[in-house]
Amino acid sequence: MAKTKPGKKDLDSYTIKGTNKVVRVGDTVLMRPSDSDKPPYVARIEKIEADHRNNVKVRVRWYYRPEESIGGRRQFHGAKELFLSDHYDVQSAHTIEGTCTVHTFKNYTKLENVGSDDYFCRFEYKAATGGFTPDRVAVYCKCEMPYNPDDLMVQCEECKDWFHPSCMNMTIDQAKKLDNFLCSDCSSENDPKRANSYHASPEPKVESKRRKR
Repeated sequence: MAKTKPGKKDLDSYTIKGTNKVVRVGDTVLMRPSDSDKPPYVARIEKIEADHRNNVKVRVRWYYRPEESIGGRRQFHGAKELFLSDHYDVQSAHTIEGTCTVHTFKNYTKLENVGSDDYFCRFEYKAATGGFTPDRVAVYCKCEMPYNPDDLMVQCEECKDWFHPSCMNMTIDQAKKLDNFLCSDCSSENDPKRANSYHASPEPKVESKRRKR
């Protein structure tokens, strides 16, 4: 293995202490926070290194939760949403508690079952400035909010836009019982007695049809 500094060497992998789980460069891991009341930190391993005493360190790139960002958590942020930051750090490998999966936004919306270790990321985050990439995302509904995969939405059969039931003066239970759905704008242009229909929440492929924020 290539030596990086005198007395140090790069490792191909590391076995999480007290387990038989092996992590490698590029894996996403859960790391123990200093405050036991907080959820584990999430990071991507960039490098694994051991010194001459076999103390293993990992260079990581942190994921931030929305509430850890400068702007804080907003209505459209999903419960399992993370931001890939430009914040790098070196930590003891002993703080690694387990592994997790950070999906792309599109793949996350296609999961049939979301596990406790499933997350998604649609933004990169600049920790020093609070800036995001991309800085513009598709918006939906009358409220013009980006899509939150945790929220049910209904699709208008006429304009194909997606709407939150609450913005259409409906409860979630009412929305689920619909056979078809016309938004208020389209229903005023069509037969007002036409029934409404329930569809699954939007997939990202619809985004190109909406304005950008």
